[in-house]
Amino acid sequence: MEKIMEETPDPETRNKAWKEQHKNDPPSNLPPFDVIDKGKEYDIFNVVSSPEWLEKIRAKKPPLAYWLETRKGRKAWLKKYSPGIPHGSKYRVYFNTPSGPLERVPAWATYVQPDTDGKQAYAIHWEPPPECVFKWKNKHPKVPKSLRIYECHVGISGSEPKISSFNDFTEKVLPHVKEAGYNAIQLIGVIEHKDYFTVGYRVTNFYAVSSRYGTPDDFKRLVDEAHGLGLLVFLEIVHSYSAADEMVGLSLFDGSNDCYFHTGKRGHHKYWGTRMFKYGDPDVLHFLLSNLNWWVVEYQIDGFQFHSLSSMMYTHNGFASFTGDLEEYCNQYVDKDALLYLILANEILHYLHPHIVTIAEDVTVYPGLCEPPSQGGLGFDYYVNLSVPEMWSSFLENVPDHEWSMSKIVSTLIRNTQYADKMLMYAENHNQSISGGRSFAEILFGEIGEHAQSKESLLRGCSLHKMIRLITFTIGGRAYLNFMGNEFGHPKRVEFPMPSNNFSFQLANRRWDLLANGLHRDLFCFDKDLMKLDENEKIRSRGLPLIHHVDDTTMVISYMRGPFLFTFNFHPTNAYERYNVGVEEAGEYQVILNTDETKYGGQALMKDDQYLRRTISKRIDGLRNCLEVSLPSRSAQVYKLSRILRV
Repeated sequence: MEKIMEETPDPETRNKAWKEQHKNDPPSNLPPFDVIDKGKEYDIFNVVSSPEWLEKIRAKKPPLAYWLETRKGRKAWLKKYSPGIPHGSKYRVYFNTPSGPLERVPAWATYVQPDTDGKQAYAIHWEPPPECVFKWKNKHPKVPKSLRIYECHVGISGSEPKISSFNDFTEKVLPHVKEAGYNAIQLIGVIEHKDYFTVGYRVTNFYAVSSRYGTPDDFKRLVDEAHGLGLLVFLEIVHSYSAADEMVGLSLFDGSNDCYFHTGKRGHHKYWGTRMFKYGDPDVLHFLLSNLNWWVVEYQIDGFQFHSLSSMMYTHNGFASFTGDLEEYCNQYVDKDALLYLILANEILHYLHPHIVTIAEDVTVYPGLCEPPSQGGLGFDYYVNLSVPEMWSSFLENVPDHEWSMSKIVSTLIRNTQYADKMLMYAENHNQSISGGRSFAEILFGEIGEHAQSKESLLRGCSLHKMIRLITFTIGGRAYLNFMGNEFGHPKRVEFPMPSNNFSFQLANRRWDLLANGLHRDLFCFDKDLMKLDENEKIRSRGLPLIHHVDDTTMVISYMRGPFLFTFNFHPTNAYERYNVGVEEAGEYQVILNTDETKYGGQALMKDDQYLRRTISKRIDGLRNCLEVSLPSRSAQVYKLSRILRV
């Protein structure tokens, strides 16, 4: 990075070179201008030097553009400066290019609003007077050893068919997250994007919160209140590509095709129509690295999940077959500049903000994602195991219950055991219900509200919903994620308003009213107790699980994590009154969580005297002692060693 900085001329030198290059250009219809040197405060009357243009500018009323010859990555970007327009005023920037003047929303705009016609957008100068500046009340919570992340989208977080606001979310959703037992929220779609139906993945303005949810101060209040509740706040950041929009986006920002992005085919994603960053350009590095720091400094963000790293790390955008051969990660298709950017991002973030958490979403599982850069890694704190939700979706939609493979379940859940403590697990996130798919609850229950399913079908769905979440939560990793509403089995998929559905908001909300009673209340009660179990017993921070019993015939899985024994019977019909599983320590084991209890929507088939079991001195499953347990069909139990017996 130091070498890059040394090779980059300072603004003054670049300005003089530019003036010399363009001194014989034909007259322009734009006013005379100059660059801002070294981030000094200025107003437009100091920038424009022509008396004739000064009179024209004084006569104009907002929205007032300010004219600058802008350079991406100049030092002024990293400094505090104030244009000569009042707080809340609209503005754009203009470029005088060989092809004529261009009008753009600034790349560094911190607040952007569409014009009244809804087609164009203006940057809004956001710098409240000192007496109105937002004042932070709460400090960053301490990062826990076990992360329980609640993934949210602000716009669909309300019950009404409309776009919800930051303030709505702060007042209604944050208390629910706290009650549910999660210790972090992860926000998607917060950074400004022109089209709502893209869920925020086609970012147009990287430094701006989306104005459709509220003001920058509204978002600061959300973060501050979350911190006050002990919740960390993570953002899903999209630096792997950018929207292809020109007026409000970065594409052709200064009139050139290679301003921020590669030219030719490499400058466009193979399938998504988005633009691909030119990570080898020092100015692009400055822009993206500064963007990360901006969110932490300005909005007190605690961490980032980096979206779709495979799109940026390979010139084929990750659309290739990966077998795990190391050659696939170091061939001609790897974008080394993108890897350097990710290393720099992690090093700078962790150096400037030691509390920060970085999460990698990479379908190719690049070797060394979570290794420190000093050892050849990229430096992330966690990586997402994306194969888990794919497995569960495939089983639920395509495989009959009695054909589920216990071996495949376990092997998928503990993939890459050497990095198990760096793994983020989830049964389903927003992708399962937003990206043209269905939530697990919709697959399992169908139209619950219409009572179309039989009692047996509802019992099956409820049982599998709990078992899938329990085994995913407890078998591996130190981070877990759940998408908003899935904890209580939200019955509908998410569909954003778009032309294909006549811009309907019918499926772009959350049915919080379902928590009042019935099946959804039972599922929420289970998920809440599961989170409480981890909070009280620190299960996910107790080291790797000892998986000692996986039987595809009986469809039983059993493993230990510290003093806790987990038993799962996935068989759809067979129950086992006396099933032997191994344990290492002799003693008494007490059931502390049972998916089949009536308060969780179960049948309570276990008898009271089966909740406390004593070991038998018999070697089984490679362990020294045997525990005889009761396993109702489609149920799971968590036992805790409550008393050690010395033999």
